[in-house]
Parts: sequence; C-alpha cells; structure tokens
Amino acid sequence: MAITAAMVKELREQTGAGMMDCKKALSETDGDMEKAVDWLRENGLAKAAKKQSRIAAEGVVTTVVSEDCKKAAMVEVNSETDFVAKNEKFQAYVASVANQVLKNDVTDVDAFMESPSEDASVTIAEELANMTATIGEKLSIRRFEKVDTDGMVISYVHGGGKIGVLVVADTDSSSDPVKEALKNVAMQAAAMKPQYTSRDEVDQEYIEKEKEVLTQEAKNEKPDADDKIINGMVMGRINKELKEICLLDQVYVKAEDGKQTVAKYVEEVAKAEGCKLAIKRFIRFETGEGLEKKNEDFAAEVAAQMK
Repeated sequence: MAITAAMVKELREQTGAGMMDCKKALSETDGDMEKAVDWLRENGLAKAAKKQSRIAAEGVVTTVVSEDCKKAAMVEVNSETDFVAKNEKFQAYVASVANQVLKNDVTDVDAFMESPSEDASVTIAEELANMTATIGEKLSIRRFEKVDTDGMVISYVHGGGKIGVLVVADTDSSSDPVKEALKNVAMQAAAMKPQYTSRDEVDQEYIEKEKEVLTQEAKNEKPDADDKIINGMVMGRINKELKEICLLDQVYVKAEDGKQTVAKYVEEVAKAEGCKLAIKRFIRFETGEGLEKKNEDFAAEVAAQMK
C-alpha cells in the first residue's frame, strides 16, 4: 500500500513520533493506522506522545552571545518538574537549542520546530520528542528571541536559568567597563522586572486610561480640590508608576545614594569611558511566566501509581 504524506501527518499527530519513524511504522504495517500506533509504542517511539497532556511550566532560560557581542539568542525550554530543570542532560540540550536558534534564520517557534537539527538527521521537533522520551517528562520549546545589532548585546541569567535577560545598547565601545555596565543593567532588569525600556515605549492609550482612573481616585480623596490640585496629584502618581515600570527611570539598585536612576548610571559610564552608550531595549524571560502550574499532591500521585 502506498504511504501518503497525509497518513504520515495523521500518525504523527496521534503519537508525537518523528516523521521518519511514522513513515517506517506505516510501511511495516502496510498502512494500517492502528497497527502503526502499536508498532511505534512497542518500539518506544510513541512514548513522548503520552506526555502531551501534562503541564510543563518549569524549565530553564538560556542565552548565547556571539564572541563579538553583536548577535545573541535567548530561549525558554520547559519541563514538568524543577528536578528535571536541574538535570545536566536537560541543561545541555537547552544550550544546544539556544545555539541552533542563533544559527538559524527562522523567526518563530513553529518554523524552528520544522527546521533540521544540528546534525541534520532529524527535525528540531523530532529531536525534542527523542529528548522527551529520554528524560521521561514532557518538554516544550516555548519561545525564543534573537538579536542582531551594530552596537552591543550582553546577557545575564539568574537563578540557574529562572530568569534570562538580553540588553541591547547603541555604543561605539567594546571596553570591559561598558560590558560590565550593560551586565549591571541586565541584572537590574532581572531583579526589578520593568515592563518598558523608556517612557517613549509606553502606549499613550495606557497613559490616558491611567489618568482617567487616577483622576477619579483623586477626586474621591479630595472632593473639594480644584482641577489644578487634582491634576498635580494625578501626574505625580503617573510619574511614580513610570519610574517603577520603565527601566531607565528606575532607581539603579547599586546606586550608593539610593537615588541615581539607571539612565544617569549609563550616562556616567559613557562619560568616564569617553564613548557613546545608550540602552536601546531589553528582553526578559522568566521561566513559566503566564503558564498554569500543576498543583502537586505527591501522596495522591504515589497512590495513583500504586493502583
């Protein structure tokens, strides 16, 4: 019986096995879909598929930066448990994924999954399925970001891969003090979790909405105050909020006086080095952010396995 691409696709969706494995299974079973599923299971190739309904919200964020600090990639690969996230084999796999992202031209995860792996013997998706089978947990390449700049990109990874940050700067210097400054800014972004690089990025609609809410709040607090006082209260609160959510407006965590902003710190370094230095953007990944985490009941899980 002729094995069609549609048959291979259907079997792959059912089992999560690699494309070539699905094709071989269908060939071995003369195109019988049910027997092909059994063949894959018997050969351990459908193992990964059994794990697809599980929640993978742990994992690791890893970065890789080119030697000249002009290109970088950051990836998040998820696992089910923190135990696996700390596994050396898993961490080596995530590092391999990051390197492949850096070398690849694709810009989204779906296209990346269909591209060839490092040794070109399987696709990235098939490589992931094989690793899932080896590790014994559901694994997921969740997201990645790439940077290609004429300036400089520096990375920072915190907590063994819990948080990763890339900071991109416009600069004409590659001195160690400049690299150290950008590393410090990356650490700031990791610790203080800003939402924007500068006020220029904040959407005006967001500002107007905040003004509406804060104006009503101020009027409730001071019903007899005139518009000038209310406006002053509102703008003061908006400025305070912007200083919290904009990286360059934040108080630099290492500032000795507790007042110096990140922007002022960067300016200070630029002046000391006699160079151009401006933070253009940052990218921050936190492992599992936005994902539903399974509420583990270890005793219940053991009891279920014993049954």
